[in-house]
Amino acid sequence: MIEIIPAIDLIDGKCVRLSQGNYDQKTIYNKNPLEVAKMFADSGIRRLHLVDLDGAKAHHIVNHIVLERITSHTNLIVDFGGGLKSDIDLRIAFECGASMITGGSIAVKNPDVFSSWIKQFGGEKIILGADVKDEKIAVGGWLETTDLNLFPFVKNYMQQGISKVICTDISKDGMLQGPAIELYKKMLKEQPEIYLIASGGVGSIHDIELLHEADVHAVIIGKAIYEGRIKMDELSKFIIKN
Repeated sequence: MIEIIPAIDLIDGKCVRLSQGNYDQKTIYNKNPLEVAKMFADSGIRRLHLVDLDGAKAHHIVNHIVLERITSHTNLIVDFGGGLKSDIDLRIAFECGASMITGGSIAVKNPDVFSSWIKQFGGEKIILGADVKDEKIAVGGWLETTDLNLFPFVKNYMQQGISKVICTDISKDGMLQGPAIELYKKMLKEQPEIYLIASGGVGSIHDIELLHEADVHAVIIGKAIYEGRIKMDELSKFIIKN
């Protein structure tokens, strides 16, 4: 069964969504992210993907108070990402209740630090964020595309102990036009032992069914929920009840 992971993206402590990572294309959906998180928890959701977009821009953790509020008032298992660059950022995230952290840009720009986190905390607590465009890794809140190819990039970190990878095709993110199914199939063929978390482009319950059929392990959903394209009761068949 594919794991459903709603996303809350944060700017100024508010729940927002961007289109293709563009900070100028921002929509505020709720000024109270805790309210949104509680709604997810009440629907039977267990996991939450919380992204500090302010942190991604500032290159250090910013919205840790929101993280702490959500982890203190819900039972959600939260993975937290966005701007985590130092051991201090990581310590703050874990102290504020994050169960896992996601590292994207740092895995590209400062691999020694990211590798040290994997060694210190293990592959269950450190998730690799692989944002891609045309199979090339993008960094800096998607503002910069590198020459790094997705597949050797992921393989390198899996050899170091990473097990979970969030892969976002940034050309699809926030566009609601369908996820990168063929890319995910290729990833699973290249690295069958990966726990692959799809992100970007989901616009309907049919998209989730397609990911499920492709044996993708989990999917992050944001805009489609906030804009009513996917109803929480539609997701119930994918949510494992306690």
